Amino acid sequence: MHVATPPAPCPPPTAHLALPFFDAAHRTLALGLLPWAAAQQVDETDDRAACRDWVRRLGAGGWLRYCVPAAHGGALPALDSRALVLLRETLAYHSPLADFACAMQGLGSGAITLAGNPAQQARYLPGVASGRLIAAFALSEPEAGSDVAAMQTMARSAEETNPGDRPDSYSLAGSKTWISNGGLADFYCVFAKTDPTAGTRGISAFIVDADTPGLDATQHLHVMAPHPLATLRFADCRLPASALLGPLHGGFKLALRTLDIFRASVAAAALGMARRALAEAVQHARQRRMFGQTLADFQLTQARLGEMAALVDSAALLTYRAAWLRDEGEKHQRSVAAELRERSVAAAMAKMTATENAQRVIDMALQLHGGRGVERGSKVEALYRDIRALRIYEGATEVQQLIIGKAVLQP
Repeated sequence: MHVATPPAPCPPPTAHLALPFFDAAHRTLALGLLPWAAAQQVDETDDRAACRDWVRRLGAGGWLRYCVPAAHGGALPALDSRALVLLRETLAYHSPLADFACAMQGLGSGAITLAGNPAQQARYLPGVASGRLIAAFALSEPEAGSDVAAMQTMARSAEETNPGDRPDSYSLAGSKTWISNGGLADFYCVFAKTDPTAGTRGISAFIVDADTPGLDATQHLHVMAPHPLATLRFADCRLPASALLGPLHGGFKLALRTLDIFRASVAAAALGMARRALAEAVQHARQRRMFGQTLADFQLTQARLGEMAALVDSAALLTYRAAWLRDEGEKHQRSVAAELRERSVAAAMAKMTATENAQRVIDMALQLHGGRGVERGSKVEALYRDIRALRIYEGATEVQQLIIGKAVLQP
């Protein structure tokens, strides 16, 4: 049996909480979450059952309240990137699956927070905050990952497809894949073409309940690290007009706004995994004896640990800066294009650097463990598998490089 979150080899560092990026509310959150996360014992042998368990625990603990605004049961007045960063960093340190469960509650309902009407927000957001409802975000397709304009899932007016039907309803047809919480979620925020000739300007968003006739989420996908994924198929999936989320044809901008909030938190998840790998490496180096001394006594080990620590801290600073810039921009309602670009570039830098650095740190930690590092069931072996996907989802490293590069070339 694989049980998540055994006692950590040493507590994750908290010195970063003193940085000026955070205020008292953030510090209270982080210091309260640390002992709670360390005390959880979840059987993660079945990733789907474990994800349900984590959502229930996170909801009961009050941590999912940071995924929705206060008006609908949340902990803070609005979605706060720094709170999400601290949540994900701490949870990922203990269990990447716990981080996943928490993150998807926010990402899966984020579009409703941003663009939902009062009835939609009242119906879904309190359940997300309590853990009663599991959320999912459905954007990617077999031929439309980074290239969102290639989306083929269609949402047609029901009157158009079946004359005589109500003109204010839709028929959804197509498929989505690599959908986190697929087959597990109670509802999906689905993006589909409502004007096939308009590219990204012809995409709209819809809320689709899991029990909607015509939705099939039974094709589960299995990947290298535990992660509930599925392909969604829509066959004449009938949606009422009330399922439209945000303005008609406004789905692409809504998807970008949602991802903008959570991109820095992906960096934080990588940061949490990197911190755990460094802690595991330090503990192992102190205990492992060879040639009459500990592994930590060798200068080569010290140099490697120093490099790992620098990689962690550099990723942390970029991650916290990105979250701070996003929160400050929202607070002051700045909408100048240059400032929006600055926030997007900061998030891209954080996501790229934190995920790539974490991959390097975890690889170094595994190397320090020698043969024990590749033994199935060891923490560094699990982290080695867990980290790989973060360099791809919510914008692959290459996409982040393009965002940064184009910004650098701006006059």
